[in-house]
Amino acid sequence: MPDPHDRRPGTSQADTPAGPADPGSTAFEQFTATHRRELKLHCYRMMGSLHEADDLVQDTFLRAWRARSEFDGRGSIRGWLYTIATNSCLNALKARSRTRRILQQPGRPAFHGRATDGPAAEVTWLEPYPDAELPGLTDGEPGPEARYETSEAVQLAFVAAIQDLPPLLLSDVLGWSAVETAGLLGGSTASINSALQQARATLAARYPEGRPMQRSKPGREEGLLLERYMQAWQAANLDSLIELLREDATYRMPPWREWYQGRAAIRGFLETIWGNFAGFRTMATGANAQPAVGVYSRSHNDPAWRAHSLHVIEPADGGIAALTVYVPPLGPKLFPAFGLPPAWRHA
Repeated sequence: MPDPHDRRPGTSQADTPAGPADPGSTAFEQFTATHRRELKLHCYRMMGSLHEADDLVQDTFLRAWRARSEFDGRGSIRGWLYTIATNSCLNALKARSRTRRILQQPGRPAFHGRATDGPAAEVTWLEPYPDAELPGLTDGEPGPEARYETSEAVQLAFVAAIQDLPPLLLSDVLGWSAVETAGLLGGSTASINSALQQARATLAARYPEGRPMQRSKPGREEGLLLERYMQAWQAANLDSLIELLREDATYRMPPWREWYQGRAAIRGFLETIWGNFAGFRTMATGANAQPAVGVYSRSHNDPAWRAHSLHVIEPADGGIAALTVYVPPLGPKLFPAFGLPPAWRHA
């Protein structure tokens, strides 16, 4: 196994102490706190769960504190923490119930309750990630082996695609060498290179053009798209909403297995549910470096506006290519992490 103090993605002299971490000093806390956000993102990519990422970061720092005497200062605190975090995630993945992860099996889109042919559904348990928690979209300068920009590798669809592909995450996203990856995951360098080839082929099936869509910084066009989307919900204007969708748009609702593809299918579904509500209100946010919206609803029997769902939007070519809508019971539980209040308050 490679020395855990050796180079890891983006290491520099700035995060390499001159000597061993002093158990009684604040230096250890300062060095670890500096990397909290990027380690949380790393755990999220591996687990697909915001809540599990929080727990695993805490576990990482607890393990690091207990093993602090083992760090001799020859390398990077950052690389050492990444190694501990990765091992914590791998242990958690081994312990995780397979009954939950079986939900990632391919599904087919539904239209008026009937299954139709279509591409595989997203993993239904994948949670969104708040933009406010992203480490500046830099990820500390990934290593030379990295193939993807951080803004690509944090998109919701990409995170879904790399679940169960830890060699690809470590090598192509973080930039670890095949030798380093083999040392951490186990096996030979040749076996890791073989696993990488298979993982890249799996990802290529999702992205025929070779990589996720490169998204530029949000501009006026994307801002208008988000505004129109919010207005359509608040006005309960289905025609306006459907106009924003691309013809082949998809609509998913974790943790439900049902999903819809195409304007007609999405319209058919929304027509069946909007009548159950007396109205909607919206608040803008951001998730996975994509525009997102918190939607509040009220019922015909209750005038209070309550948190209902979190919508993550994938823009493309001036329209919406995909909507991932986190519905109850998960949706309202996500609101605090995105800085959204549990209820809509009039100004």
